[in-house]
Amino acid sequence: MSYTHLLKEVLIGRQPILDLRQELIGYELFFRCADQATEQSCSRLIATASVVCTAFSELGIGNALGTHKAYINADERFIEDDVLELLPADNVVLELNFETVPDEALLTRCRNLRERGYTLALARYTGLDQRASALLPLVAIVKIDVQAAGDTLADLAGGLLRLPLKLLAEKVETREQMEFCRSLGFHLFQGYYFARPTVISGRQLSASQLGIIRLINLVARDADSADLEASFKREPGLTVNLLRLVNAVGTGLARRVESLRQAVTVLGRKQLLRWLQLLLMASPDNGTNPERNPLLQLAALRGRLMEILAGQSVPGNRALSDHAFLTGIMSLMPAALGLPMDEILAQISVAPEVHEALAAHEGPLGQLLALVERLDANDWEGCDALLASNDALSRESLNAGLTEALAWIHADGEDD
Repeated sequence: MSYTHLLKEVLIGRQPILDLRQELIGYELFFRCADQATEQSCSRLIATASVVCTAFSELGIGNALGTHKAYINADERFIEDDVLELLPADNVVLELNFETVPDEALLTRCRNLRERGYTLALARYTGLDQRASALLPLVAIVKIDVQAAGDTLADLAGGLLRLPLKLLAEKVETREQMEFCRSLGFHLFQGYYFARPTVISGRQLSASQLGIIRLINLVARDADSADLEASFKREPGLTVNLLRLVNAVGTGLARRVESLRQAVTVLGRKQLLRWLQLLLMASPDNGTNPERNPLLQLAALRGRLMEILAGQSVPGNRALSDHAFLTGIMSLMPAALGLPMDEILAQISVAPEVHEALAAHEGPLGQLLALVERLDANDWEGCDALLASNDALSRESLNAGLTEALAWIHADGEDD
């Protein structure tokens, strides 16, 4: 039986999972019906292995994630379904979310899956009860809900530290919570805590950030190449990075790009602006590889998804799509820079449509930004309400756009 039709009624969400270096290593995937009208009809099906496998094959989710793991919630029925073996063992983690103590048949099935190369995780760990005791010898990861654990978190983690497994803290909402979990011995962290900053009004930008802002303003005002070149010359670090970028992108050119003017011409104004916007968000104090910085990846993903959705909403309007990309990445600048949005907009020139979206979530771009933010928050009702106000978009097109954006972000060194 094909479950392709059901994907039209399901919204696919995700939440990032980071390692000790605060680099993105995977996502937990969520499959939900968005409104109450269809909830009852598909609630029995959305968590089945058949639906998840269909999403992997029809939408290409597995390929879109690249080397990043997909963490998938698996109840008893999911695990018992032979269809789940169509999922690539190297790319998924099966989160065992059993309601009762597993019987011997279910334990045997889990052992067989582990022998086939699947990584198993124990979800909802609340202590060493009969369910946990039966499954702990089979799993490589144990998930503990930080919010639910409360004051018992240290005791729950401490009882597992000597076992050969990794601890994953879920529902981590702040960086302080992440640091506390790290001190308790957790290895993995789940949530958008890295995108929730402490915003300090009036904080001073670094010299390098001010230099990037000057360049962003020049590009946004379509300054001539001579002015751009002169501004770049005052930023030698940026100049070197720009030449590296262009020579990497320009493979196949007759000769290497060796001048700033050549670099700007080869890269193009639109790509130069995108590169500068993302570069501005890279904290100089963060030792994380920029390509694996989760905040930069989230910003680029949001920008690319908004660009795709703008193209679906108003086909052929290239300017709207370009503005959508910039709106998406700039929406996370408060998290990257630690500044309120109004102070950022006072320093960076943007189109009126972008300003309207970022300052007040108004206009077509504001609606798209709200939709993507609701998707990031796994707010199904919010997504459904916003989709209902846009005749050009649907759950199906949103899922397809998300998959395309993930593929773009996680392509190994490939350029859009």
